[in-house]
Amino acid sequence: MRRDFKGRHFEGEVILWAVRWYCRYGISYRELEEMLAERGLSVDHTTIYRWVQKYAPEIEQRLRWVWRASSFRRNWKVDETYVKVRGRWAYLYRAVDEEGRTLDFHLSPTRSSKAAKRFLGKAMRACKEWEKPLTVTTDKAPTYPIAIAELKRERVCPAHVVHRRAKYLNNRIEADHGQLKRLIRPTLGFKSMKTAFATIKGFEVMRALKKGQGGSHQVQPGIRGEVRLIERAFGLGPDALTEMMDQLQTLDLAA
Repeated sequence: MRRDFKGRHFEGEVILWAVRWYCRYGISYRELEEMLAERGLSVDHTTIYRWVQKYAPEIEQRLRWVWRASSFRRNWKVDETYVKVRGRWAYLYRAVDEEGRTLDFHLSPTRSSKAAKRFLGKAMRACKEWEKPLTVTTDKAPTYPIAIAELKRERVCPAHVVHRRAKYLNNRIEADHGQLKRLIRPTLGFKSMKTAFATIKGFEVMRALKKGQGGSHQVQPGIRGEVRLIERAFGLGPDALTEMMDQLQTLDLAA
């Protein structure tokens, strides 16, 4: 809704444009400031930072039902990677399916069985019963067997789930970490857990959309369809039905 941008000095489309670019392309706030200036928009990099902190989590929340709906396969790959926060390492727990589609993520200040349980419990509680995994593949970290065993006792994790511990089977998620790190690198480290997680939510949702996880809800293909999907989540532009009719009319004229 346009009230989401009430009090801002720029139109909602411009704000979402800046947030989407930052979260998708691995650039710094100052670089994005220069790119906007080239297009005649004078926006300070600190303003862009505030936009990202406000709207990146909103994009992730409003589109969560979209990108998660197409991501659940029955074989989960689970691992954690390192993120620097205030000069110290934090741990980003992540899960993808066998096709590399994002399932869920969680940022934790510690690497422990409690953190692993919190992440896996959060991911599984978000699933319908038929969406829960058949297998969960992790490396040989000792935290995961403890976490999965406790979740099975609590009946959050189905008893039939097979836990496979083999690092080489997780090459897909390791590669996905690398793509995410490419986006994180220009930040030069986060200042707090709150700002880190808010920004990472933007990175993760844009990565999910880039993988095609919103494709079934896009009227137009490719990047333009992603842009409109995000804009519609905030009530900007025509609704999906109107956009679809316009698209059909365009195709009829082209024919």
